[in-house]
Amino acid sequence: MVLPGPPLKVALLGAESTGKTWLAQAMAERLRVQGHRVAVVPEVLRHWCEAHGRSPQPQEHLAIGQAQEAQVDLAAAQSDIVIADTTALMVAIYGALLFDDHPLYRLALVRLRTYGLVLLTGLDLPWVADGLHRRDASDRAAVDAMVRQGLSRAGVDWRVVYGQGVERCDHALESVAEVAPWAWAPRPAIAARWQGACEGCGDPGCEQGLFRRLLKVGTGDSGPNGRTGAPS
Repeated sequence: MVLPGPPLKVALLGAESTGKTWLAQAMAERLRVQGHRVAVVPEVLRHWCEAHGRSPQPQEHLAIGQAQEAQVDLAAAQSDIVIADTTALMVAIYGALLFDDHPLYRLALVRLRTYGLVLLTGLDLPWVADGLHRRDASDRAAVDAMVRQGLSRAGVDWRVVYGQGVERCDHALESVAEVAPWAWAPRPAIAARWQGACEGCGDPGCEQGLFRRLLKVGTGDSGPNGRTGAPS
């Protein structure tokens, strides 16, 4: 496929336990089915903490943020679509380095402007402790507020992704379609169901509706115009 422009870079941002990693993989799988070369860049900070068995010191955060963004650039040189499971902004937030004069925060804001789509994962998923960043569920609202503040400071547009399971991925892909129609085409509208005679329809939804109406017949609850259980 010949791209109409540069590769699409998608940034996934959000507080702890909001499904960023799952969403990155789910989006990638769906986009690859369309024939796109999709790269998922994992969270460097998480891997760093797991490798070192501790949280980084203040002076170590800048290198981690730089490594995160460098991996995104490397992936973009070899892919049609890059999905970044966080950016340098999250490194700055977890390091409490949200100062205008801090090089990591400046880097984070500049880099946000290079993404074609920024998605913020909503707080509608249940909180699950992971022994790393997730100390308490109450931290999520504070982190979410700091992410929104950083996005506003960067002057970029972003979209909030809500929903459970596949619905969450669908919402994210709808945003992809808005900014890059070549990358994802929304599913066409489904034609109205239950057309034609009811006999032999075989539509489970229709049969369930008929079953409910039959129950009303048994309870004496008649339908419009006094008809009980009449197919609509």
